Amino acid sequence: MRMFTLLLAAMALAPTAASAAPSTDQRGEARLAQALKGRVAGKPVDCINLRGINSTEIIDGTAILYRSGSRLYVNRPEGGSPLRRDDVLVTKLSDSRLCSIDTVRLLDSSTRFQRGFVSLGKFIPYTKPRD
Repeated sequence: MRMFTLLLAAMALAPTAASAAPSTDQRGEARLAQALKGRVAGKPVDCINLRGINSTEIIDGTAILYRSGSRLYVNRPEGGSPLRRDDVLVTKLSDSRLCSIDTVRLLDSSTRFQRGFVSLGKFIPYTKPRD
């Protein structure tokens, strides 16, 4: 009987323990919110000029963040493989712009083998408001 009671207690606590750990998407959304803190979203654009991009960051399971000076562009891919922070992004461009119709290949950072791709969505610019 004691074993049965312990088993019931463990089963009752299992869903609570599982739901306490945030998912990759929840962690990604929290990380993205932190990166955008104090910024205001602008009108979505179809393309960004890659010549002005200073850095690119992948937010796990959520978005790709492109930094251009003080402006951040957020792209939430519309389909494809889930994003991982340590992915390597490979783009094949016909000009110096990255557009919402483009696809980006994802390479595993340790093996350099392709592990998937994503189809880009619109780019949402975020800027700090002027005082």
